[in-house]
Amino acid sequence: MIHPTAIVHPDARLADDVEVGAYTLIGADVSIGAGTVVGPHVVINGHTTIGAHNRIFQFSSLGEIPQDKKYANEPTKLEIGDHNTIREFCTFNLGTAQDVGVTRLGSHNWIMAYVHLAHDCQVGNHTIFANNAQLAGHVHIGDYAILGGFTTVHQFVRVGAHVITGLGTALLQDLPPYVLASGNPCAPHGINSEGLKRRGFASPAIMAIKRAYKTLYKSGLTLTEAKAALQLQLQEHPELQLLTDFLAASERGIVR
Repeated sequence: MIHPTAIVHPDARLADDVEVGAYTLIGADVSIGAGTVVGPHVVINGHTTIGAHNRIFQFSSLGEIPQDKKYANEPTKLEIGDHNTIREFCTFNLGTAQDVGVTRLGSHNWIMAYVHLAHDCQVGNHTIFANNAQLAGHVHIGDYAILGGFTTVHQFVRVGAHVITGLGTALLQDLPPYVLASGNPCAPHGINSEGLKRRGFASPAIMAIKRAYKTLYKSGLTLTEAKAALQLQLQEHPELQLLTDFLAASERGIVR
């Protein structure tokens, strides 16, 4: 299952059915799980763990050292879960000692061409990143987030679950869960109601999220006042817990 032109270090740990394409390079500290297909001309290096049933397309570079001048060859990691599609020319870097030391991509993610995950990014499950989405260091992305093409995310920004960003969005502050946003500078434009329907959210839950959005963005309340109002709404609508927890943890301020 390994092309004769591929170079796989003898210490690399590959499941028996892993496929490796022509001219691919795999380093000593790499582990790849069952059913994963690695295309041609891929470089996988560093302390990198890749789970089962992933498909990695040609010309991607996974597990190289961070683009961080402070990096001093610490044994940091890249961890990729299961059932991910990683398209052409993607670059995922190792973590750094200044953070948790691990860059993570969860499972069931659809990552399109030229996507960059910088050091210490933490990406959840079931996300979609369109072509050229770019994440700076220490970015956190929630489950089911959809980043439109050429979306750029500033370092340390957090992006909530179930969001959608439009083409060319620039995120300089945290984007709360459920919100649809676009622009440079980024601005909110409602909630991802269609996505919530597809994921099984009941109508009362979606209505509660819409009301919470209006409280946060349309009521004229300050952010502190809006947070207090949302805590009252949470008592009747537990699905708002994701939103209120996100707002409480935000350190950069939110897109507003």
